[in-house]
Amino acid sequence: MRLAHVFTRALVGVSAPEVTVEVHIGQGLPVLSIVGLPETVVRESKDRVRAAIQNSAFEFPMRRVTVNLAPADLPKQGGRYDLPIALGILAASGQIKPDLLASHEFHGELALSGQLRPVNGSLPAALGARASGRTLVLPSSNAEEAALADKANIRAATCLLEICQYLQNQRKLRTPSASDANQHEQGPMADMSDVRGQHHARRALEIAAAGRHNMLMVGPPGTGKSMLASRLPGILPPMTEQQALESAMVHSISRHGFDIKLWKQRPFRHPHHTASGVALVGGGSNPSPGEISLAHHGVLFLDELTEFRRDVLDVLREPLETGSITISRAACQAEFPSRFQFIAAMNPCPQGYSCDGRDLCECTYEQQRRHRNRISAPLLDRIDIHIEVPKLDVAALNRHDLETENSRSIRKRVVAAYQTQLERAGKSNAELSSTEVERHCRLKFNETILLEKAMEKLHLSARAYHRILKLARTIADIDGSDAIERAHILEAISYRSLDRFTNQ
Repeated sequence: MRLAHVFTRALVGVSAPEVTVEVHIGQGLPVLSIVGLPETVVRESKDRVRAAIQNSAFEFPMRRVTVNLAPADLPKQGGRYDLPIALGILAASGQIKPDLLASHEFHGELALSGQLRPVNGSLPAALGARASGRTLVLPSSNAEEAALADKANIRAATCLLEICQYLQNQRKLRTPSASDANQHEQGPMADMSDVRGQHHARRALEIAAAGRHNMLMVGPPGTGKSMLASRLPGILPPMTEQQALESAMVHSISRHGFDIKLWKQRPFRHPHHTASGVALVGGGSNPSPGEISLAHHGVLFLDELTEFRRDVLDVLREPLETGSITISRAACQAEFPSRFQFIAAMNPCPQGYSCDGRDLCECTYEQQRRHRNRISAPLLDRIDIHIEVPKLDVAALNRHDLETENSRSIRKRVVAAYQTQLERAGKSNAELSSTEVERHCRLKFNETILLEKAMEKLHLSARAYHRILKLARTIADIDGSDAIERAHILEAISYRSLDRFTNQ
């Protein structure tokens, strides 16, 4: 046989389109050429494949070998094509039988010894193989991740020789199962009981968790803003299987891959304030996911918000509304999900003081205004809750006799309120559209007059109006109320503390 076909998968965003590796052995001087828009890493695979075949007790054909990666207009990147190329050469040269190749897909990087090394994107590849009805053969290091694709046929191997023996019906390969991922125990999470005082901020964080609302905390250094943010994942509702799978797929295609120990744990991303816009939304010549996509179905926490460049912060505006980001390049276009909960923290002035007369602050009003204006009004409009986190008295920090509510009890209320939202609209309150807000967040006459007066006094936008309604709906859900009462509206309005500065 002089021609062989082997199936594998490429990576485009979070999808894994099918790639056919065609190998032809013909007359001519001994040379191995790879065509089909391969990048540098793929072109270098010829040397890895040759050494791996020879060190696996096979013979590399001393003829002209042509490898075509079809479709030819799809960019190919990474070392994932090493294994299918090697198997195609062995099948085309008659050293293994091609009978089982058509019912299988292969991906994996080869070491010079013939051992298999892990590659990224195993989970999307497993989902693609499941859709095509084929069995996916991949390195053992990727087996648990790929097994997260329910009902997918997965086989794990450690070297090229094992796979060849499997294709010759001389041995069986290990079959991982999805239950292997659930055997990993989740590590301890930071608990709300560690937070002293700050009852107002704790209440706001609970509301944010129940309705998946975005939140901004303003306060001087050392008041517990970062501490509160880090405890948000511990009170969020548990991830569904679909949410966990979507989050794992994004991490699977990233540079660092997916850690199976983090299965069903909500991501908590905390980029430094020197991060660029590309680092946040993703990019590159071959687009890869950024921080907002890695935080999909989790939390994106930006500390020292005003230290980020304003143009960097403004790239968050569209993803906060749409829940996805599309990155376009000359060669390709990729779309990544980015349904994250945005939590931020900032100091009230350039020097970090509270500027309320209790601290020694020399900032003028104009300096404070410029400091807050580093956050654009359109971005601030997309944040449902912005609260002040004041400095605590020393006496409050030393009150060890007072018991503080832990994350477990708070999470019970959050889950109950979130379940109410799912039964009512099938989504969290923060995700309600304008039409759904009118249907599910109706106010009585007196509450309508109250909100209209607040809108006029604070000069709020239409977007802020809808977000106050969503926030009041969440507060009512936590209280177990079917209707939005006056107290719920007043509390929701109180969480717009920065509007009185930005709208002056």
